[in-house]
Amino acid sequence: MDVVFIIVSIFLLLNIALGLFRIWRGPTVADRLLTTQLFGTTGMAVLLVLAGYLQELTLLNVAITFNVLAILLVIGLFQVWKTRKERSDDNI
Repeated sequence: MDVVFIIVSIFLLLNIALGLFRIWRGPTVADRLLTTQLFGTTGMAVLLVLAGYLQELTLLNVAITFNVLAILLVIGLFQVWKTRKERSDDNI
């Protein structure tokens, strides 16, 4: 069973690495916003894998809290992006 946890952990770390590449290259702000959501979801998945491996139920609560915070972060970033876009459209 340890092999499964190791394989899943490696997959999730590769997922984060690809997300970092997408933030760096990005072509648009929307790509970067979606990548922040990817980080929140992947972070939650890492915590869920750790909760299963360590048999710690408190990590489940932390994972849920982390996911809610990631969703709120994306909503906030989207609002800032939308406001900036509207301001730049008004100046044209």
